[in-house]
Amino acid sequence: MLDDAGLQALRDAARLSPDNLPLRQHLAGQLLAKGYLGEAEAEYRAALVLAPKDADITAGLAEAFVRQSAHGAALAALEPLLASPGYPPKLGVLAARALLGEGDTAGAAYRYHEAVSRDPSVGDADLAARLSAPPVSPYGAPPAPYPTPAPASADQASAEVERSKLTFAEVAGMEAVKESLRVKLLLPLQQPELFAAYGKRAGGGVLLYGPPGAGKTHLARAAAGELGASFVNVGLADILDMYIGSSERNLRATFDLARRNRPCVLFFDEVDALAGRRSDMRQAHTRQLVNQFLAELDGVDQNANEGVLVLAATNAPWYVDVAFRRPGRFDQPVFVPPPDPAARAAILRILCRDKPLAEMDFDAVARVTDHFVGADLKGVVDRAVEVKLHQSISAGRPIPLSTPDLLAAAQSVRPTAVREWMATARNYVMHANDSGAWDELMPWVKGKW
Repeated sequence: MLDDAGLQALRDAARLSPDNLPLRQHLAGQLLAKGYLGEAEAEYRAALVLAPKDADITAGLAEAFVRQSAHGAALAALEPLLASPGYPPKLGVLAARALLGEGDTAGAAYRYHEAVSRDPSVGDADLAARLSAPPVSPYGAPPAPYPTPAPASADQASAEVERSKLTFAEVAGMEAVKESLRVKLLLPLQQPELFAAYGKRAGGGVLLYGPPGAGKTHLARAAAGELGASFVNVGLADILDMYIGSSERNLRATFDLARRNRPCVLFFDEVDALAGRRSDMRQAHTRQLVNQFLAELDGVDQNANEGVLVLAATNAPWYVDVAFRRPGRFDQPVFVPPPDPAARAAILRILCRDKPLAEMDFDAVARVTDHFVGADLKGVVDRAVEVKLHQSISAGRPIPLSTPDLLAAAQSVRPTAVREWMATARNYVMHANDSGAWDELMPWVKGKW
């Protein structure tokens, strides 16, 4: 029984009329407002049975989860709607709170920045401060006075130069993708005289896109290792800054860092957060960041970016501004598909190669892990290793990992958002592909999903 008589009356009415969606939704909202979080969660769940795709009900359920510190459950509830284009910005802010609760500050900053760029009224000053994001007033304008950064003697990039030890030999499967990267990016650097004869410069940009966890970052590191080139991995935190103009300076400094260390692979992950469609942006400073990115890709002269290979990765290529697909920028999109059975078996071999093994049938495991990407397969191996470690501790000796161990672990791991991603991709391929930009996805959305 609830202590609040009014809430108890509402609950009794909902029991008498279980299919009354407005009544059940109102009850859930009142429970949430008064701090009855477990009860609110139960009512929101019941309401979702009646209206599975209702954004307001989903937001309420996610809010109840976040306030109970069930951040993973909140993200699972929000994920189907977040995969749809044009989802309500308030859901993005809720996702940012959940991601921050899980320790994913970069992911939270991306979600928050994307949400408030579409609707400044959903801004949360406390969350923005925790993410070092631009604070937003409830009226859509930045608060005044806006802080001004201290003058600096020179722009310095926060990203760091690395030397990747990975090569394409350590990337399982994806032979077509690797060959595409060789022709488009690597060979002009490896055989400059031949390409110069045809007026082809060493440098350029490639946009890697595909479902989450498919290995886009791994590919970028391997491309740098294949060349023996410098590698600069650029995260959102390296670019985005709360001060007006600082994000643009950070972006310029990052390109300058790559130019000083050429040949260099400059990699932008989640690039749609930095290169989003300007038509969707309401704030001038976010549009200016896109303009700066385009200017850096073009360079101050035709040789400015020679020897700089710009790779970018995104799960949402349809949100990237169309200007980035102009020749000389990210005009060469490369689809990174989910691994097929042979690639899954190869990934499992790589993941297990440094572990004590019995005789393994990786093909058998690959057959039962349909829709799994590399990140999911790593989860399978990690789960199996944890179980085997407990057995080894009890036995006092290492017990080899076996095929049944991986098969059992695969039954307990659910694949990530590949199906949801492909459902979104299908919408674009079938209904928003007049330009032919997504023709490469056609065989996948028609024949395999």
